[in-house]
Formats: sequence, structure tokens, C-alpha cells
Amino acid sequence: MTGADARTNTAAPDGTRTMPTESAPATGRTSRARSGNRSGIGAMLGRMGLGAAGFAVVIAAWQLMAVGEIFGEGLLPTPVEVGRVIVDGLGDGLLDDLLISFRRVLVGVGLGLAIATPIGFVLGWFGIARAMFNPLVNFLRALPPIALVPLVIVYFGIGELSRGIVLVWAAFFATIVIVYEGVASLEEKYVRAAQTLGANRFEILTKVVFPLSVPHIMTAARVSLGIGWASLVAAELVAAQQGLGAVIQNASNFLDIPTVYAGIVLIGISALVMDVGIRMLSAYVVRWQDRGTR
Repeated sequence: MTGADARTNTAAPDGTRTMPTESAPATGRTSRARSGNRSGIGAMLGRMGLGAAGFAVVIAAWQLMAVGEIFGEGLLPTPVEVGRVIVDGLGDGLLDDLLISFRRVLVGVGLGLAIATPIGFVLGWFGIARAMFNPLVNFLRALPPIALVPLVIVYFGIGELSRGIVLVWAAFFATIVIVYEGVASLEEKYVRAAQTLGANRFEILTKVVFPLSVPHIMTAARVSLGIGWASLVAAELVAAQQGLGAVIQNASNFLDIPTVYAGIVLIGISALVMDVGIRMLSAYVVRWQDRGTR
């Protein structure tokens, strides 16, 4: 037996041969992978715990202010009262209003993203186009969507189209700026590498620039959803019979403060659910970034 054989194989007392020791590195890699998964899950649970603690602090402060009646008697409902309104209202039409607002935001923001993303790529990729339209984009995106509501109602009436236009406007300008800034800031070494391999401009745009811009698109989606909720509720407050904005407006007309708070809480929960969904999707779509940093 050679020295190498003596190192890689051992014999049991009965003469049988054991497994080669070369399997140890693979076992070590598996153990490290499992350890990494456990640490990742632990970090996620830790972040969730911190987030829950933040909500607990706010709810406790809310409860103390409500019990102390710092704004006057009956003007600040307790969290329990608001929760009761939500639970009772979900079976009495409030769920329909929630779903209507949810659908409006998804459709409006989705259309805004779909329209703005390719335009953002063009502005980010072509310096001449960016120099020509960047001032106009910055001028228009400074206009708050709520300021457009009266004009939209005059031109398009009170209906789904008007609310959709406001939402698309809000999402469009939030998206286009993030996308074209992301494309314009990409490192040139990736483009040069693709050119060296013989890629044409279309291939560079679709196989290099687009994948590297996906994180920026996900960020634009998160920002657009937040702006979309604010814009939608503002539009519903003025020109809607259904939706969470309409619920808040109708409740305020009758000084139904608990219902006003219920509508506000549901808006926050809806926005949070959408944001978590986008973050999970983003983590899945750009998981190659984590592999590239290992």
C-alpha cells in the first residue's frame, strides 16, 4: 500500500475497508450551507421581531393617549375600538371597499410601471435623450397627483378612468426617474465585457443592462405603491362612492372617528402587505446577487 492509500483508506479490525476520507470536504460544505440557511432564517426572524416590537410600542403609546384623553373625550379611539370596527365592518361591506382600493392600486401602479420602465431604459441608455427630457421629467414629477384630481374630473368625469389616470401618473414619474438613474449608473465594465464577447447593442440591453437594472425596478415598484396608495385615497376622498377613501370621507361627515381610524389602519396594512410582497419577489428575482458575493 502506498502512502497515499494509507491516508485515504483505513481498514476495520475485520479487514473491511471504510469510506475514503475525501468525502469530508463535501460534508463540510453541506454543514456550512445548512449553517448559512439557519443563520439566514434567524436573521429574518430577528428582523420580524424588531418590526413587531416597533408596532407594539406605537400601539401602547396610542392606548395611553386614548385613555388619557389628551385630545378630548371620545376624539381618539383606543386600538381595541378600532380593531372591533374593522372586524365588524369586514362582514358589512368594508371588505369590498378594501378589495376595490387594492385592485385600483394594483392596476394603476402596474400600468404606470409598464409604461415608465421602457422609457426609463431609453433615457438611461441614450445620453442625448436623457439630456433632452430630464428637465421635463423633473418638472412634471414635482406636480403632486392630488393637484391633478380637479382637472382630471373636469376632463374625464367621476369614474374609474379618472382614478386610474391619477394612479398611472403617480407611478409613472416615480418609476421613470429611478429606472433611468439606475441604468445610467451601471458600471461600464459589464458593457465592455459583453462587447468583447461580440454582443450587439440589443443583446447588451436585454442580457446585461436589463438584469442589472431589475433591483432598481423593484425599488421603483415599492416607491410607486406607496405613492399610489396616497394618490388613490386622495382621489377617492373627492370622487368615489366606494373604496377606503370613500369610507374615510363618509365617516368623517358623521364624526365617526373610530371608522376613520379603521380606514387609515386598513390603508397602512394594505400598503405594508404589498411592500412585503414586493420585497419577497425582489429577493427571489435578484437572488443571483447573493450568489455573486459568496
